[in-house]
Amino acid sequence: MSVGILLITHSGIGSALLNVASGTFGSLPLEISQLSVSRDPDPDLLIEKAGYLVRKLDAGDGVLVLTDMFGSTPSNVAQGLQQQGFAIRVVTGLNLPMLFRVLNYPHLELSLLAKKAVSGGKEGIFEPLTGRDILEAQNLKAGKKKHHAKLSRQRHVLVVE
Repeated sequence: MSVGILLITHSGIGSALLNVASGTFGSLPLEISQLSVSRDPDPDLLIEKAGYLVRKLDAGDGVLVLTDMFGSTPSNVAQGLQQQGFAIRVVTGLNLPMLFRVLNYPHLELSLLAKKAVSGGKEGIFEPLTGRDILEAQNLKAGKKKHHAKLSRQRHVLVVE
């Protein structure tokens, strides 16, 4: 058994993310479905559709529901599922790094997979350094005694202390 994944997103977002994941992974390691929310949704109908998908995806280990934005209709639908007692965990702020992180850990139980989703989403957002930033960091490191500059070659992130 394994955790199922349900994406509840605004129109087109979930299907686009699934398309990229399928193209990258080939065969997806977890059962995954998506529910797209249109501009004029009927919340009760959406919760009913989402409930149907959760029942279909849940093989006994629960379902991780990923939504694109907290406070929006997709997130409210997910919260409606929680109120109905489904064995789900909800994570908002869905992005491609989050989805890839989840798909790379198909063996994890639901609560740990939810934590992986959060870490993948957060760690996938950063501002990459430019060549100029790297030169400035090297100059800081070489010349300034008041500041210590660390340049992470792995992530190209500058930390000045």
